[in-house]
Amino acid sequence: MPINSEENIEVQEDGLFLKYSFTVDKGQEPLRIDKFLVDRIERASRNKLQEAIERKQVIVDGKAVKSNYKVKPSDFIEVLVDKEPEDLEVIAQDIPLDIRYEDDAIMIVNKPAGMVVHPGFGNKTGTLINALAYILDDKEAHKGKRPWLVHRIDKNTSGLLVIAKTDEAMAHLSKQFKDHTIERTYLALAWGSFEPKQGTVESFIGRDEYDRKRFVVTEPSEDRGKHAVTHYKILEDFVYTSLVQCNLETGRTHQIRVHLKHLGHPIFSDEKYGGNRILKGVIFSKYKQFVDNCFSIMPRQGLHAKSLGFTHPTTKEWVQFDSELPHDMLTVLEKWRTAAATYGF
Repeated sequence: MPINSEENIEVQEDGLFLKYSFTVDKGQEPLRIDKFLVDRIERASRNKLQEAIERKQVIVDGKAVKSNYKVKPSDFIEVLVDKEPEDLEVIAQDIPLDIRYEDDAIMIVNKPAGMVVHPGFGNKTGTLINALAYILDDKEAHKGKRPWLVHRIDKNTSGLLVIAKTDEAMAHLSKQFKDHTIERTYLALAWGSFEPKQGTVESFIGRDEYDRKRFVVTEPSEDRGKHAVTHYKILEDFVYTSLVQCNLETGRTHQIRVHLKHLGHPIFSDEKYGGNRILKGVIFSKYKQFVDNCFSIMPRQGLHAKSLGFTHPTTKEWVQFDSELPHDMLTVLEKWRTAAATYGF
């Protein structure tokens, strides 16, 4: 049972959670509990703490409180937050990976749709990190080392990820992501015909108040969201759908999916953001059958992380990696391409 003596915070492990408990100092001025906890619990982010409050996992003197509760002297506070991936015990598993490049510092993996990136609540096995733990532990030079995730992509998004294999590589790559010097290109199949054909979406993105697993464009406020920038360009227009190239400056959760929905063009077959129903097109039954067939071929959002470019953490040279579209997305794109050319819609 580790103790943080400086803040007198007791920390206990509770499955996939960490439980923090402590008593507020007698000289504490009234302060909103969300802001108070950010300063007190070093390893828990503001988002994690807000989620804990919303789940009624922040308890003061035996009662769950809201984020606007103001702490007072001698309050006894208990907080239950999700463990970060590096806090979880990683089970090494022999899972085949599509490794596109590897050296002593980095690894480039082409993740298939359907694979969760890191272990978490309900996903302790079968993830990319489980596979990486097995692969890297097989190599004497990295015996006992934990692979580092520099960034993540959604479970049902396919494409490239860079893995840092050393602390030095992690620090170097993390700074590039923070400075927005990493080049990331995604391809998406989205509903509708875009006007203009090229543009930039700049907004704040935060959690949907009615569905905590979804994100939405919010008013500019760091209390509710984070700044996000997506540049888009239409590569092909199929009238009822479009092939869109998206380049990210920032890497917010669900960023492309949220921004395209905000433009009125949800990603095709994206259940979470309304793209898994007919949004554009005719009412004929044959058209419905055509779209339903496309949904069955690609029962996940049509989004692929196609390329990555960055300065190599060891050589300091610019490196660029590219990947082809997966079979399901290629098949659906060809169907829309053929239909648009044949029927003209």
